[in-house]
Amino acid sequence: MIPRTIERDGKAICFIDQTLLPERLEVVACTDVERLAVAIRRLEVRGAPALGIAGAYGVALAAMTSTETAYGPFTAEVAKAAAYLRATRPTAVNLGWGIDRTMAALRAAGTVDEAVEAAVREADLIAHEDEESCRALGKNGAALIPDGARVLTHCNAGALACSTWGTALGVVRSALESGKKVSVTACETRPLLQGARLTAFELHEDGIPVRVITDSTAAFLMQRGEIDCVVVGADRITQDAVFNKIGTYMHAVCARHHGIPFYVAAPVSTFDTGRRAADVTIEERNGDEIAIFNGRRTVPAGVPCTNFAFDRTPLDLVSAIMTERGVLHPPYDRMPDTGNI
Repeated sequence: MIPRTIERDGKAICFIDQTLLPERLEVVACTDVERLAVAIRRLEVRGAPALGIAGAYGVALAAMTSTETAYGPFTAEVAKAAAYLRATRPTAVNLGWGIDRTMAALRAAGTVDEAVEAAVREADLIAHEDEESCRALGKNGAALIPDGARVLTHCNAGALACSTWGTALGVVRSALESGKKVSVTACETRPLLQGARLTAFELHEDGIPVRVITDSTAAFLMQRGEIDCVVVGADRITQDAVFNKIGTYMHAVCARHHGIPFYVAAPVSTFDTGRRAADVTIEERNGDEIAIFNGRRTVPAGVPCTNFAFDRTPLDLVSAIMTERGVLHPPYDRMPDTGNI
């Protein structure tokens, strides 16, 4: 049984190192903010809801390990750690959301001891709420999935991207739980293969029918009539676009051409309704992720590689957005108010 993706054990933040999957399932006990930041940058911890929990626990960890006894220097030290964590992944809004919510709880306290307790309590609450949110989101979204559906998904928006259950894969799990027969086609998701390594891993562990394809096979399967709907997660949803793993936009365009529903499954914490797509910085990662595969160089040395982590899908290509509060439909003129403004 797969353990929770990220949780607290005393003064340690325990998380699955997802870079080792599927060969090894290893849980890391992290006891300092620097190690947690490295884990976020290296994608040992990834996925929007899991990043929200990581951000919250990062603030709690900074508070628990601080040696400052005066309230002012203590809050300044934790705020510095929070800013450091926030800079690790600029596109995923949940990371900052978890940090801000926990910092607000910490700052509302009157003493250092009270602030530490408040930060830990808030971070634990965020982790607990994530499972409830995913379960509700899954149930709401499952109503849109027909019996016998062949679902295409991209990257990993499952239990490994949350604390448990998942968003896009939570919809699949909830559909199966309701008695429907559902199978998943997982795009491998270049360059780091989150679909092949992570989505296939957790679905296979759960006994859910899954097959893996290259990203470039998706349109051909749509043309062949082998895909009934697309369900993906999201790292940020603005007034006019969904930001998700690079390749998502391509699937949305192809789905529209073939008349296939394109669904986004995301908790309300992922909405950033005070911003438009043009306001968001898209993370660009090291080109070696493309140029080096399995330890072997596949791109000639000196040839530049462009490696965007995310793309943006206009909302007019999205058939519905599944959330824990219900399902949103076009024209998306009443988006949730989340405080990410």
